[in-house]
Amino acid sequence: MTFHAEASPLLISGVKPVGFGRGVSQEATDILIGGDGKIAGVGNSLQAPDGARRIDAKGAYVSPGWVDLHAHVWHGGTDISIKPQVCGIERGVTTIVDAGSAGEANFHGFREYIIEPAKERIKAFLNIGSIGLVACNRVSELIDMRSIDIDRTIACVEANRDIIIGIKVRASGVIVGAWGITPVKIAKKVAKILKLPLMVHVGEPPPVFDEVLEILGPGDVVTHCFNGKAAANIMEDENLFLLAQRCAKDGIRLDVGHGGASFSFKVAELAIQRGLLPFSISTDLHARSLDNPVWDMGTTMSKLLSVGMPFEAVIDASTRAPMEVIGLPTENLLSPGTGAEFTVFEVNDSDLRIVDSMGYNAHLPRLIEPVWTILGQEAIKASRYVPPQKSALESSACPHCGWINAR
Repeated sequence: MTFHAEASPLLISGVKPVGFGRGVSQEATDILIGGDGKIAGVGNSLQAPDGARRIDAKGAYVSPGWVDLHAHVWHGGTDISIKPQVCGIERGVTTIVDAGSAGEANFHGFREYIIEPAKERIKAFLNIGSIGLVACNRVSELIDMRSIDIDRTIACVEANRDIIIGIKVRASGVIVGAWGITPVKIAKKVAKILKLPLMVHVGEPPPVFDEVLEILGPGDVVTHCFNGKAAANIMEDENLFLLAQRCAKDGIRLDVGHGGASFSFKVAELAIQRGLLPFSISTDLHARSLDNPVWDMGTTMSKLLSVGMPFEAVIDASTRAPMEVIGLPTENLLSPGTGAEFTVFEVNDSDLRIVDSMGYNAHLPRLIEPVWTILGQEAIKASRYVPPQKSALESSACPHCGWINAR
């Protein structure tokens, strides 16, 4: 993460903290950030030092900086990735986790050309397939046993442990073909050797969702948990739902991973009604989901809010929960002496009509809209991404996820 420090302190007045954990009041307060980028004070009617800049938040919320646990930002290195700035700081997201765009064979370029220059903090799940998503789905990263080099994958992780926080595998029929569950087993073995979590993309079989869950353990992540694909969604099979519920209680993390083909309003609504909330909310933003149907992090959070997920749970699933996955501190984030990293956002009434990954329409009565991203003493204006009007209510095919029946 790159900070362009400004010399003067920053006072943010009239913000309501949310998502900072127990013991932090949600009453409107002021936050003073010193010239060193660290919190200098939190309280009512703080006095700004001479020369300080001031933001009047007018009652907006402030949370820890949003974390998108699943996106694709190896721009230029894969045919689906977008630039980090499209889905990062200017959208309220301070940390982007790339979910397997790079494998061991091309991670060095991802690090040098994208991660290190980025203003956002970027972490990564390393794809178990050596080539990653270079030609996503047109050339599978998991064709056969030659697609995985365990020794080189381990070496790549060891050389980049400051950035690589887990292993990624796509367990979807269009990717693994006749291999079935085998790549998941190999990826889990490598993750265990490295003592890192495994993130598994679940989609159309083979393998089936049930097989994947049986391999995973506490700390691992299942992304696309609310997908609506036949033979792959948790609400069409009571035994699968109960298995997913039990796994979540045992510490397997269910991640939204919206994407172009992997989020169903109905599946999410029914699961949440039955008490199964996602551990984390993420976008799976890439070139073919940006305009349609994902848009950005704030809109994705708003979708979960619209299907019954409690507001505080939505914020936690977009901040401290994914921070836990990638090893960032989750305590004392609003305490003096801590580096300032916040998202200032509003929750506004809305009449927005939008679609899910299956092409079904929904109404978002409330919109979570970022207005400022705070990095140290730097304040960056933020907003939701709004696609061209024609794209807003259409679904599109998604080569990344392998779902080819969209309109």
